[in-house]
Amino acid sequence: MGTTKKDQLLGKLDLLVLRILMAGQTMHGYAIAERIEQISENVLQVGEGSLYPALHRMDESGWIKSEWAASENNRRARYYRITAAGRRQLAVEETEWLQASAAITRVLSLA
Repeated sequence: MGTTKKDQLLGKLDLLVLRILMAGQTMHGYAIAERIEQISENVLQVGEGSLYPALHRMDESGWIKSEWAASENNRRARYYRITAAGRRQLAVEETEWLQASAAITRVLSLA
């Protein structure tokens, strides 16, 4: 059984969402997913079935704050912003990712 691009985000979604929100804008879920896809040049794709449960969990954890507002097309949407606790969590997630990435690079460079 192969993996899809959406499967590749397992365990990295919190890091990506927090980093996107760190840019300072409040964003709705669809815009967050679009931004991840855009910045990754469509390598990373976020499905609704993964994104919205993650946003809800991060909101409950206090890493992000949400509020309802009108979207660009005048529809009601939930907007998210990072909190101080989220910035601290982002630092932890980034450190863990960099350590894991460096370890994987060492393994891949075996001659």
